[in-house]
Amino acid sequence: MMKLKSNQTRTYDGDGYKKRAACLCFRSESEEEVLLVSSSRHPDRWIVPGGGMEPEEEPSVAAVREVCEEAGVKGTLGRLVGIFENQERKHRTYVYVLIVTEVLEDWEDSVSSAHSSTSDIR
Repeated sequence: MMKLKSNQTRTYDGDGYKKRAACLCFRSESEEEVLLVSSSRHPDRWIVPGGGMEPEEEPSVAAVREVCEEAGVKGTLGRLVGIFENQERKHRTYVYVLIVTEVLEDWEDSVSSAHSSTSDIR
């Protein structure tokens, strides 16, 4: 199922949950340092980068795309950590591990977010 919003298409699974994907982005395979981004909806909160899946998009592909758009990093996609449900918001999120290999100078959300910075992960 799909719903159109002004700037995006929302996709839903058979249970009516919004399909989302996200990554736990680590500096190295030791997984000691994780990348967080500030929430655009709640600027006082830090979150892992992620968002809604496009129609027909695989969860792993959506996770990599969202990380690039929201955090300005690329990397090697690892294991699926799990599929997490938020019953209150009706979201079902696929969460993967991503080892950061590249930090972009400019990315989609860097233009719209004054809080975005990747300087600490270099």
